[in-house]
Amino acid sequence: MKVVYLEPVPEDVESIVRECLPHGLSLRVLRADESPEDVVADAVFLLVATTKITARVLDATTRLKQIQRQGVGYNNIDLEAARARGITIGLTPEGTSIPVAEHVFLLVLSLYRKLFEARQSLREGKWLQWELRPNSYDLAGKTAGIIGLGRIGRELTTRLRAFGCKVLYTDAIRVSEQEELHLGAVFTGLDDLLRQSDIVSLHVPLLPETRNLIGPRELALMKGNALLVNAARGGLIDEKALEVALNEGQIAGAGLDVFEQEPPPKDHPLLFMDNVVAVPHIAAGTRDAYATKMKAAFANMQRVGRGEEPINKVNL
Repeated sequence: MKVVYLEPVPEDVESIVRECLPHGLSLRVLRADESPEDVVADAVFLLVATTKITARVLDATTRLKQIQRQGVGYNNIDLEAARARGITIGLTPEGTSIPVAEHVFLLVLSLYRKLFEARQSLREGKWLQWELRPNSYDLAGKTAGIIGLGRIGRELTTRLRAFGCKVLYTDAIRVSEQEELHLGAVFTGLDDLLRQSDIVSLHVPLLPETRNLIGPRELALMKGNALLVNAARGGLIDEKALEVALNEGQIAGAGLDVFEQEPPPKDHPLLFMDNVVAVPHIAAGTRDAYATKMKAAFANMQRVGRGEEPINKVNL
């Protein structure tokens, strides 16, 4: 059964994918000079990360059974076109939760401890042993607000509690009191979370109702020394409003793994702000996570190949 991976990954990344490929599946990887429509004709499965799966792509297939998303977001897939053609969509949450939760700490601690300023100043021959202290902070004792207590939000909560943080959360669906006690997380509304939190981290999907979830009004509610972290989807934040809030000191800083347009324009203002740590959508981008994700994705394809229902199936 042929799998077409619609991401033109480098050879060393492709080698990881092939190491995880089980018996009974063959693999074809999209090349940079090819379009998806050119390579999907005899695909039984499509494996996809960010490539757009349109009706035109699906029309080019003849044997397709399933689209397997490498991750949990699926806003790049035309759901109506898949439903009309009887094609299922499977998600791969495996290999995402832990690295993304760890990545949030990377962004927060980089901002709290002035990591890049310290590194750059040292290269310039400066020894800022004292100068960075007035604006550097411990993580312990801070209040962290998590917007979206799903898989990643839970992993993040566990780690924040280990660092000595108080954790608030808000979600469309409140978890049970027993789960709250187990995690050590306190439920509150979005506005109260924004007012109370030293760190606000986003972990919700990008939907029509969550687009620009954090805009001018929400940023105005946050503390002047607060950090905003987004390792979910770029469209959750009104980037123009964030730029204004950072310039005017409404909040202290932002850690951004994602942008509304990816990659962002080279002259995007947020890329050049000293109080922003920005990286290219790499929160789940470790070798360990990637191998875990590939094995889980292929296992889901094997289920479909055996005539079984895939797990983590999108309800169309």
